[in-house]
Amino acid sequence: MTATVQGSVSPFACLQVGEEQGIAKGIRNYVLQRRSSLAGSPVQLGAGRALQLAREAHTTRLRISCVASEPLSRAASGNKIPVTPKVIAEDVLDIASSIKYHAEYTPMFSPLKFELKQAYVATAQTVRDALIQRWNATYEHFQKSNPKQVYYLSMEFLQGRALLNAIGNLQLGDAYAEALQKFGYDLEAVAVQEPDPALGNGGLGRLASCFLDSLATLNYPAWGYGLRYKYGLFHQVITEEGQQEVAENWLELGNPWEIPRHDVSYPIKFFGEVIENESGKKKWVGGEDVQAVAYDVPIPGYKTKNTISLRLWSTTVPAQDFDLVSFNAGEHYKAAKALANAEMICDVLYPGDGSSEGKLLRLKQQYTLCSASIQDMITHFKLRAGNRFSWSDFSSKVAIQMNDTHPTLCVPELLRILIDVEGLSWEEAWRITQGTVAYTNHTVLPEALEKWPLDLMLKLLPRHVEIIKKIDEKFIQGLLLVNESSDKIELRKKIESMRVLENVELPDSVKDVFTVKVKEVKAITKPKPASKLDSVEGDDLGKIEKGKDAIKPPAVVRMANLCVIAGHKVNGVAAIHSEIVKEEVFNDFYKIWPEKFQNKTNGVTPRRWIRFCNPQLSKVITKWLGSDDWVLNTEKLAGLRKYVDNKELQKEWAHAKRLNKAKLATYIKEKTGVVISPDALFDTQVKRIHEYKRQLLNILGVIYRYKKMKELTAEERRAKYVPRVCLFGGKAFSTYVQAKRIVKLITDVGATINDDPEMRDLLKVVFVPDYNVSVAEVLIPASELSQHISTAGMEASGTSNMKFAMNGCILVGTLDGANVEIREEVGEENFFLFGAFAHEIADLRKERTEGKFKPDPRFEEAKDFIRSGAFGNFDYGPLLGSLEGNEGFGRGDYFLVGKDFPSYIEIQDKIDEAYRNQERWTKMSILNTAGSPKFSSDRTIHEYAHDIWGIKPLPVP
Repeated sequence: MTATVQGSVSPFACLQVGEEQGIAKGIRNYVLQRRSSLAGSPVQLGAGRALQLAREAHTTRLRISCVASEPLSRAASGNKIPVTPKVIAEDVLDIASSIKYHAEYTPMFSPLKFELKQAYVATAQTVRDALIQRWNATYEHFQKSNPKQVYYLSMEFLQGRALLNAIGNLQLGDAYAEALQKFGYDLEAVAVQEPDPALGNGGLGRLASCFLDSLATLNYPAWGYGLRYKYGLFHQVITEEGQQEVAENWLELGNPWEIPRHDVSYPIKFFGEVIENESGKKKWVGGEDVQAVAYDVPIPGYKTKNTISLRLWSTTVPAQDFDLVSFNAGEHYKAAKALANAEMICDVLYPGDGSSEGKLLRLKQQYTLCSASIQDMITHFKLRAGNRFSWSDFSSKVAIQMNDTHPTLCVPELLRILIDVEGLSWEEAWRITQGTVAYTNHTVLPEALEKWPLDLMLKLLPRHVEIIKKIDEKFIQGLLLVNESSDKIELRKKIESMRVLENVELPDSVKDVFTVKVKEVKAITKPKPASKLDSVEGDDLGKIEKGKDAIKPPAVVRMANLCVIAGHKVNGVAAIHSEIVKEEVFNDFYKIWPEKFQNKTNGVTPRRWIRFCNPQLSKVITKWLGSDDWVLNTEKLAGLRKYVDNKELQKEWAHAKRLNKAKLATYIKEKTGVVISPDALFDTQVKRIHEYKRQLLNILGVIYRYKKMKELTAEERRAKYVPRVCLFGGKAFSTYVQAKRIVKLITDVGATINDDPEMRDLLKVVFVPDYNVSVAEVLIPASELSQHISTAGMEASGTSNMKFAMNGCILVGTLDGANVEIREEVGEENFFLFGAFAHEIADLRKERTEGKFKPDPRFEEAKDFIRSGAFGNFDYGPLLGSLEGNEGFGRGDYFLVGKDFPSYIEIQDKIDEAYRNQERWTKMSILNTAGSPKFSSDRTIHEYAHDIWGIKPLPVP
């Protein structure tokens, strides 16, 4: 039995009609409102699904009859608003009516309450109604047009709150504000009830979210894939002991933005074994099976009907995997073990990997993301192709972008499905995979280029290891073909540095190439005189090079190398970073495949990061540019340059900044109890806590400043130093001990300085707890100086530097990552530069290793001040010790804090001097915004679409 429902009628319009026709229409309308993004029109219903929907519709009728007459507890005027919801509610009364409807008939709370939390949920549900309609239209348009589509895979999506962003993109901000006033509520007060989705941690996840916003806004056919983390990374609490981690609770009260897709799930397998039949076909059997279930979040574009999807996977097991026999026997934990193991996969973002269990769980996460997403892409491909289905078309219809190395397993997974399930040959499957997959590199740090223990991967994913070994073998064979005349020893070194597998014997098919006489390797090591070997086979060459008795390090899979070999394009994320990728990180690959490598400088969405989070400044910009076209065409921001000397613009600009500073001061008082003055310079460093990002350099500079201030009289202090509020924010990974020591030092310094009556408003230090997108939306518009001070050559790009510059904040930083390009765009005179250059770093580290470095006395003075106990009795020896000595693990000042400290201290004097001249400072601020057009994610996405993905805009008509 199936039922076909057609038409487009407002949901629930007929539910109170008693006739059979009215009931049928009511069910139909209920289906239309509830249908998912994959549902087309007409909608096909099986008998079971039809029965379920009829029950839900009947339940809603009962709610209408028994609850509609009950008064809401808030705002008598709200009782006069009719309950006549519309999917597309755009005028004030329709919006208010839909809010009231959702408060009464689709409540996630008691329908007799209408407090702020309930107001938020009901409001979000009305917005979601509109998004679902646009979302369905977008999906159906893509289905019919069958374009090439990009699928963006990322372990993180740091979305931030959705309400204000969504109604802003829908151009309904004023209407929603007025509608909520009818219930006695302020839109902003309602919006702050929304918790930040705990789906990311830092720049990697925020970039992915900016990209989705731009993809939707620019009408590109796209889809995002991630994991639905139950507890996120962690909620950060700052105590006297420093950082404490608590599980995030963002899902405890439900998520009104997500649509559970219980009809979209895929099997995921772990462990087991690989069997081969008589014809040589491989099959992965046994092991542990889980289900990946889809949860979809609609992503609206700005001033467009296009609304794309972020599909998040959650993990579970079928009901039959619950061991009812064990449960009834009292073995309750055993009965639920399969479910617990499955759900654990999506519990936490980046579980600690210090143990083998932690590594196994991380690998499970990565494979779940890749396997479920690849299966879903193939499903979409087949549905759209219909009768014209051909695997030769796959890479012309599907583009996969791997956001860093976390989704690398999509390479062997796509190959596995094509070969084992679909029956393609290796050659055809490899051609399809290479034509489909591209890789974005986000780091030059060796420890961040993922390596997985081979034995662990073999245990968890045995078939994938076979495939990876074949990729490795084929790659080595290819290298040999193009390097036949090369010196064998040098070629062997090159192969060992480039192959996917590290510390693994060469495949049998190539061992003969490296059969060499012992005398040919005498230059590397001398064999024992008693040895009678005439030749050295295979990996024995490596043993001779390192010494016969050398302990062989563990075998690992180099995920970044696999990405470069398999991907048809590899890109860095800033000009300087992409050069380092080509010249250092992957130089051997670049020499072979120069056409693979590109630069795609990152960007941020101007909608969230200036238009919505900074309405005060946005109004000023719109007034002086004559329209708000700059929100979509950021190049128009450059037009501010011609008004930079206008006194009226300067006045309005400074006033907008002052309002934002006052708002932040209120927030800081509420969250930390620290009172800060809006008259002070707001100096900010907010990002993940890491030694290479050098929050330690910043706080050492603050300590030195404080010590010098204490040596002066009150009058001398005020004459020499500009009042400054030093703001820090960011999370230290829970097992990163040194980073947590840095957080502890910052909070201890803050406690001392903020309680010192001599400092008053001259110096404050605040660590803003639990830094996330919503905190950034308050902090960035208020900041006047922003610190981006990583060791040159270490930061791939950074995106917070772009957000700050876009909001008229002046940067102090090294020539690292996107800082280089920002400085070029805003003007050298509007950027405070210090520190060593990237090309100098290697020699400076060598100088340190050789014991030639002489620390500046000011650097030693700051460290000695900490050791004096001025900031408490905590043992900072290990932290300070990392800055001392010449080499060794955790020593030798690898990130050159001591080297850059003198120039960092000296630039602070120039900052103070510039800030005293407020007219000059305001001009610098305006020119930073005017110089930021390049750093829109719209520009970045256009470049990806044209140069890597080969996709074109497809606006919904």
